[in-house]
Amino acid sequence: MAYVELTKENFEEVITSNDTVVVDYWADWCAPCKSFGPIFEKVSEDFPGAVFAKVDTQNEQEIASWFQIRSIPTLMIFREKVIVFSQAGALPEGALREVVNKAENQDMEDVHKQVAQQQAKKENQAPPA
Repeated sequence: MAYVELTKENFEEVITSNDTVVVDYWADWCAPCKSFGPIFEKVSEDFPGAVFAKVDTQNEQEIASWFQIRSIPTLMIFREKVIVFSQAGALPEGALREVVNKAENQDMEDVHKQVAQQQAKKENQAPPA
C-alpha cells in the first residue's frame, strides 16, 4: 500500500509527526476520485520522504468539515504542519509530481515567518464594536 488511510483517530499524529503529508480527500461514489486514485498511488512511490494519505470524506465527515472540503477530489499538502497547497479537482500525473516537488522544496523558514505575521496581524486587529 502506497498511502495511509487518515481517520479522526490518527489524523493529528500523521500530520504532526511527518515533514510532508500529501492528502487526497475522496469518496467511493466519486468517479473523478476513482480515476485519480491510481495516479496518486503511482506518484507516491516517487516521493519516499513524503507520506501520502487519503481521507474518505463519507466516513470521516468531521475531518472534511474541519477543512471545509466542498468538492472532491481535493488535494492538500502539509509541510511542517502548515497547509502549503490546497486545490479541488484531480490533477494529471505530471502536475501532481510538480506540486509535490515544489512543496518539498519550499523554504519553510519563510513560510513560518509569514504564518507568524498573519497570526500577529489577526491578534492586533480590534474586535468589532
